[in-house]
Amino acid sequence: MDSPAAYAAREDDNDDSSKFGMRQQRPQQLWNNRPTNRLQRPLPPQQQQQQQQQQQQQPSQQQQQQQLQQQHLQQLQQMQQQQLLQQQQQQQLQQQQQLQQQQQQQQQQQQQQQPAVTLPQQVSRLDPAQYPDGVREMLMHIQNLYRQDTRERAILALSKKREKYTLLGPTLWYSVGVIAIFLQEIVSMFPLLNTPSSAPVKPIINRVSSVLTLLQVIAQHDASRRPFLESNICLFLYPFLRATPAERSEVLRLTSLGVIGALVKADDPAIISYLLNTEIFPICLKIMEQAVEISKIISTFIIQKLLMSDQGLAYACQNPSRFTAVADVLHRMVAEKGPQNEHVCGSRLLKHIIRCYLRLSENERAREALLKILPEELRNNTFQEYLDDDINMRKWLLQLLVNIGDEGARRISETAKNAQ
Repeated sequence: MDSPAAYAAREDDNDDSSKFGMRQQRPQQLWNNRPTNRLQRPLPPQQQQQQQQQQQQQPSQQQQQQQLQQQHLQQLQQMQQQQLLQQQQQQQLQQQQQLQQQQQQQQQQQQQQQPAVTLPQQVSRLDPAQYPDGVREMLMHIQNLYRQDTRERAILALSKKREKYTLLGPTLWYSVGVIAIFLQEIVSMFPLLNTPSSAPVKPIINRVSSVLTLLQVIAQHDASRRPFLESNICLFLYPFLRATPAERSEVLRLTSLGVIGALVKADDPAIISYLLNTEIFPICLKIMEQAVEISKIISTFIIQKLLMSDQGLAYACQNPSRFTAVADVLHRMVAEKGPQNEHVCGSRLLKHIIRCYLRLSENERAREALLKILPEELRNNTFQEYLDDDINMRKWLLQLLVNIGDEGARRISETAKNAQ
């Protein structure tokens, strides 16, 4: 019997394909390429679990790779955003620097274009001879403030001619050491407020009163009002406002009220807010009860200006006790009578009182209370003479009565409107 190799060799010799030069297949290759139909044996359970775990881990690894890619993209985006922000900040800094340079150039140009008369910041270093006559005289008086032997004359001269010197307020404020001199004069008066009236303090009172007048000039000017307020110097005036009624303290009280009145005339919300945070409101109410008429007029004017602001009205109507204190003081001033049973409230004082009542009537709770506690003197003809002479006062009083719901005033107001 032939072996497989001999059989294959013989078959190769008889195969027609060799005639065409085709490569003959080896027996081992034929054996290896034989088809196999045997079924594979199933894997053990442990191997099946491992295979499943591997298959499950493959998508999770893909997800991790995707997450890493997303994180890298986010980091790149954040870096790009940071770079953009840095570029924007640099551009803003450059723009700010350019604006500052432009402002400096404009200031330099304005300084070059300013007239010869400028506002001195250090008067002691300037030569008054280079200024016009009026300014030269003012600067000479200010220089005399630095000398003890000429200080009193300089203070009196500046206070008397304050209306002549238009730049007196800011010049005093920005002059080196002048405000310190004024404070020294004011503080020197504090121990004398409670001394016997026979003490020879009239020259000191006159000098301090002149200093307070100069502070009023500073408070009136737009260029020096705000820094004067921020310096808290007006708090040094409160001892004069709180002093017991006396001839010597009344002069200082009056000039101190003038300084506060100059501040509130500006209608600056910052000034109103500052004063409401101090004791000026109750101090003025006390002065309205005890002082002379001129001090009553100024203190009532200050209360009126405070009430005209929303902050002041809210302050006065914040609680019943505060509103009652204001209403009682106003009521007593209206109803006050003299020795011969005549009403002593003057026209100027009555005008400010009516304005205070009118402003209070704009608050709902205060309006309900005023309907019950408004003085009868404002409802009848007690002050008819004043009302006939002042049309504005008559209009304010009529509007006040209309606001609180007075029927007679309402009919008069409607008749006047129909007549127009």
